[in-house]
Amino acid sequence: MPTKTQVATPPLIRWLRLPLAIAAGALMALGLAPYDLWYLGLAGLCSAFWLFRAAPVGLFAVGTGWGVGLGYFGVALGWIVEPFMVDAAATGWMAPFALLGMSGGLALFWALAFWLAGHNARSPAIALVLTWSAAELARAYVFTGFPWALLSYVLMPTPAMQWVSVVGPHGLTFALLSLAAMMVGAIRSTSNQRLLAGGAAVTVTVLFGGGWLLTPPMQDLSDRPYVRLIQPNAEQHEKWDPRMIPVFFERQLKLTEAPAIEGGQKPALIVWPETALPVMLERADDALGMVADAAAGVQVVVGLQRGGEGTYFNSLALLNGEGQLAQVYDKHHLVPFGEYMPAAAVFKRWNIAGLAARADGGYTPGPGPTLLEMGKLGLALPLICYEAVFPQDVYRSPSRPDFLLQITNDAWFGKWSGPYQHLAQARIRAIEQGLPMLRAANTGVSAVIDGAGRIVADLDLGVAGKVDAPLPAPLRVTVYSRFGDLPTLILLIVLCIGLFRPRLRKTD
Repeated sequence: MPTKTQVATPPLIRWLRLPLAIAAGALMALGLAPYDLWYLGLAGLCSAFWLFRAAPVGLFAVGTGWGVGLGYFGVALGWIVEPFMVDAAATGWMAPFALLGMSGGLALFWALAFWLAGHNARSPAIALVLTWSAAELARAYVFTGFPWALLSYVLMPTPAMQWVSVVGPHGLTFALLSLAAMMVGAIRSTSNQRLLAGGAAVTVTVLFGGGWLLTPPMQDLSDRPYVRLIQPNAEQHEKWDPRMIPVFFERQLKLTEAPAIEGGQKPALIVWPETALPVMLERADDALGMVADAAAGVQVVVGLQRGGEGTYFNSLALLNGEGQLAQVYDKHHLVPFGEYMPAAAVFKRWNIAGLAARADGGYTPGPGPTLLEMGKLGLALPLICYEAVFPQDVYRSPSRPDFLLQITNDAWFGKWSGPYQHLAQARIRAIEQGLPMLRAANTGVSAVIDGAGRIVADLDLGVAGKVDAPLPAPLRVTVYSRFGDLPTLILLIVLCIGLFRPRLRKTD
C-alpha cells in the first residue's frame, strides 16, 4: 500500500512527468506576445493542473511545478539571451546561464506553490489555485520583483484583459487559474462534473462577456492635441559607436524638426527614447540647444544619462517651449545585473559587471515616482524602460496623472518576443489605470495607446521614423488605480486560512 509521499505511478509516467510538465509550460507561454495564442495558453494551463492532480504530493508535485515553470519561463524569457549577444565576445558565454538561471529560478516560485498545494489533501486543486496565485503575486515583489510574463497576460488578445482595470493582473490570474481548475475538474470528476462544468461556463461568460462590457467605446480624438514620438532605430551594437553617434543624433534632430503630417496639427510634445542623447546632462548644453532649435518652441522629453564622480543616473529631461531645462526624472526601479550589480564587489573579482552599468556598482536609483508638468497636456507619469513592467510602480504615482509616458531602449531585447511583450505590458498598464500611454522606443515599437489599451498609432520594430498622433484623453478612474493589489492580497490570505486551517488543526 503506497504512502502519501509514495504515489503509485507507472514507471513510464514517472519518467515522462518532468518533460510533460516542461511541455505544458512551454504551451502556456504561446499565449503571450508575439504569438498571442491565448487558447493554447489556456490548454497548457489545464495540462499543468492535470499533471498536478495525477500526483499532487511530495517531490512529484515539486517536480511538476518546477517543470511547468521552466518550460513557461524558458519560452517567455527567450529574449533574455539578446543583451549578452550585443558584445558576444565578452558576454556571450553568459547567455545560456542567464536563460537557465532566470527560468529555473523563477520556476522555484511555482514549485513551492505546487508543494504547498499538495499539503491540502481535501482540495488540492483549489489549494493550487490559491498558492499559485500567491506565488505570482510574490514574484512581482520579492527581491525587487520581476512581474514579466504574469500568467494573466495570456488573456491580452481577449476582452477579458479589461478586468485588470478592476481586479488588477493578480486578480485576473486568480480567475484564470480558477477557470483552468474547474475545466480539468469537470473532465476528471464523476460526482461534481455538472457543477464544475457550470462553474467553468459562468467564469468564461464573466471573463469574456464582462470584459467586453468593461471595454470603453473609442474616443473622438478630433479636438485632442498632437504628440510626436521619435524612433531613431539605433541598433545596440552601433548605439555607442563613435562613428554612428552623430548619425543617430542627426536623424533624431531631422525627425524632430519635420513638418506636421498632412491634416495633422503641430505637436504639443516631442518625445525622444531612453538614452537618446549621446552626452551626459552635465555636458549637454550644446546638444540640448540643438534639440530645442529643432523643436522650434515645442516642449521635448529626452532620455539621457547624468551624474559624475562614480554616481550615475538613467534619466529623463524635459525641455519647455523656451528650450530651457524644466525637470529631470531619474529612473528608480533599476534592472538587477543590467543597470546595477547586487554584491558588486563579489562579482568584480570575476570581472562581471552590469550590461548597461556605467560605474562599478552600476546606476544609482532615483528617489521614486514623480510627475512632469506638461502645460496644457496636463501631468505625465514618467516610466523609463523596465519601470513599465511593474503595476505597483504606476499605482504609487504621487497623484493621478493625465497620461503615462514611457521612454525605452528595446534594442537590448532583440527583434522577436521581448519588444512585443514589453509593448503588451505597457498596454496593460494603460488599462489598469484608465490612462493613455505614450511610448517612445529606440528601435520600436513606439506607440500611442489609449486608456483601454488600444493602439491609436504606432511604428513597428526596426524602423526609423516618427509617430504623429492625437493624445487620447484619460478615461474613468479605475478600481485598480484606487486600491492596487491590496484586495487580491486580502482575498488570498482569507481563502488560504480558510482552506488550510483544518489541515493545521489536524496536525496539532
